[in-house]
Amino acid sequence: MNNISIVFIGLDTHKEFFEVAHELDGRDNRVLHDARISSAKSSVIKMARDFQSKYPQATLHFVYEAGPCGYWIYRLLTSLGHCCYVVAPSLLPKKPGEKVKTDRKDAMKLAHLLKMNDIPIIYVPEAEDEAVRDLSRARQTATNDLNHARCQLKGFLLRNNICYDGTANWSLKHLRWLNELILPHPAQHIVLQEMLNTINERMKRLARLVNELEHQVKQWCYYPVVKAIQAMRGIRFLIAASIIAELGDLRRFDNPRKLMKYLGLTPSEDSSGDKRRLEKISKCGNGRARRLLIEGAHSYKFPAKVSSEMQKRQEMLSKEVIDIAWQAQLRLCKRYQRLMHRSKHRNVVVTAIAREMIAYIWAISREVAIAPIDVKKRIARVPA
Repeated sequence: MNNISIVFIGLDTHKEFFEVAHELDGRDNRVLHDARISSAKSSVIKMARDFQSKYPQATLHFVYEAGPCGYWIYRLLTSLGHCCYVVAPSLLPKKPGEKVKTDRKDAMKLAHLLKMNDIPIIYVPEAEDEAVRDLSRARQTATNDLNHARCQLKGFLLRNNICYDGTANWSLKHLRWLNELILPHPAQHIVLQEMLNTINERMKRLARLVNELEHQVKQWCYYPVVKAIQAMRGIRFLIAASIIAELGDLRRFDNPRKLMKYLGLTPSEDSSGDKRRLEKISKCGNGRARRLLIEGAHSYKFPAKVSSEMQKRQEMLSKEVIDIAWQAQLRLCKRYQRLMHRSKHRNVVVTAIAREMIAYIWAISREVAIAPIDVKKRIARVPA
């Protein structure tokens, strides 16, 4: 026991309990199941201290699967001075003959895979980065709820053969027209008024979240990156903030191809022998960031131009960032037209543009200086 240098501990996490298993380093040691513990923080701390007292000379390496439990386990264990890893469940190796799956076996499997170094470790954002990401996703949820309420109202009007003669939907003129509508039955008027109230409430909720997101992002350590990538065409504040909130630190990618693969924008491949077959994009990784990039890629169908609004966004930025943004606009606008002339489907063209957009965003992020993260403050925020 004195020669033990590393203890690999697998955790199968759930809402109420954790399954714990461990395996010692060395060729002859086998994985062992320990116990089922409560998911309370005090129980996790006690479990870590028990392992430390049992193997005082060893380093503890914890591992668990990413899921609804979040990253508080990672932050708690790292604050205690231990190594912790979070893995992607979809990338774990699985034998075709494995037909029995239990929490106990999952914990033992995680500990053994960590020992064999055959485990896909994922990037864990800082607590502040995760908070900004939650706020960004709340804004997107509010936008979806507002659009859903508007669709319900338009469907109600369509069923009653009521059409709006104006051009701009949901403008002030349109809202006044909706409030002045008189329906033949009182019950229908109540339904209309309730739908209008719901839309007004959700519009106010969305405005509150947008204002709060603007305030929080300006105090964020990645705000210089958010501001810099707005120099590109098709990327305004909300899209820029959401992309960086979803992706985090882009400097962890060695080259833009890894970032493209992380976003699922690279084509899947099924090649064998002399045949090479490229299929649809893999759609792996972060789907929210991929959707935002595809939305911004639609703007490159127009000729390259620096508008007055883009000039305002490029104020106080370095020449290197502005040059990268202009180079991206020249290339992507030309590429968009060239692919369309080759009779490519518009969705294929937009996806190809989005794939190259993230490469230029990666290049811009490397031109921006970011304040280093204070590890002591991060550890102090984690409750012990």
